[in-house]
Amino acid sequence: MTYPYTVHFAATEGNCNIAYIDEGRGERTLLFIHGLANYSLCWKRNIDVLKSHYRCIAIDLPGNGLSDRHPHHFSMKFFAETVARFIETLELKNVTLVGHSMGGQIALTTCLKYPELIKDMVLCAPAGFEKFTAMDKAMYYSSIKLIDKITSDEQSLRKVLEHSFFIRRADENQMMDDLLGFQKSYQHGYYKKMIEGCIKGMIEEPVLSSLILIAQPILVLFGENDGLIPNRILHQTTTIAIAEAAIKQLPNATLQMFPGCGHFVQWEACEAVNESIMKFLG
Repeated sequence: MTYPYTVHFAATEGNCNIAYIDEGRGERTLLFIHGLANYSLCWKRNIDVLKSHYRCIAIDLPGNGLSDRHPHHFSMKFFAETVARFIETLELKNVTLVGHSMGGQIALTTCLKYPELIKDMVLCAPAGFEKFTAMDKAMYYSSIKLIDKITSDEQSLRKVLEHSFFIRRADENQMMDDLLGFQKSYQHGYYKKMIEGCIKGMIEEPVLSSLILIAQPILVLFGENDGLIPNRILHQTTTIAIAEAAIKQLPNATLQMFPGCGHFVQWEACEAVNESIMKFLG
């Protein structure tokens, strides 16, 4: 696989080797965090534009992309610690965390645990805004076990990506091919363990009740046709209802909904999202 940007590596505390893209310059640094089983290039349509105004850094989370694949915990706390150590290792200042899906929940967790490192945030279809009861968890874990028995890792990944986009376009095929290529390079059992660990982390380490503690300005972006949030198996509600309820808990947040796009709002509505980010950052 050939990345369109130079790939750098940083060894953070605990010898966790993080692959990252570092493009552009500016007083502000945008640190992009991808979602579940994804990689840094899911931000390509944003970096290509925003690098003209800001320093844009996109990381591959541990266990993903070109970063190391040690037997990590894959918890939200672990990922937040990794992001914090990465910021400190590169001595980044004026950091705007930009997170998508699980990356949004990681950004929120990072901000809650290390508020001094974060200036503000942009959250694209963030996880963490849904409440999961004990019954919800039991049902969801049971459904995951059933899916694991009847589908392969490749089939599961294809299905998730298909549900992530409202309108499929040809360039999404490259993302699919890249992620499938990474998936095939994992040692036996590692990919499934990572997915299960990440999902458990999102569900068992909620941030919803702590949102009121976040003072930083936040821009929240959702596609109106998000196929993954809310969880359709468990929650009979709408994306906008989930988003608006969470926004009420955040002291300094703005919500924007984008019509005609799904979970990958930063990809499907990239031009409008880029404009919104630049306006938000002033």
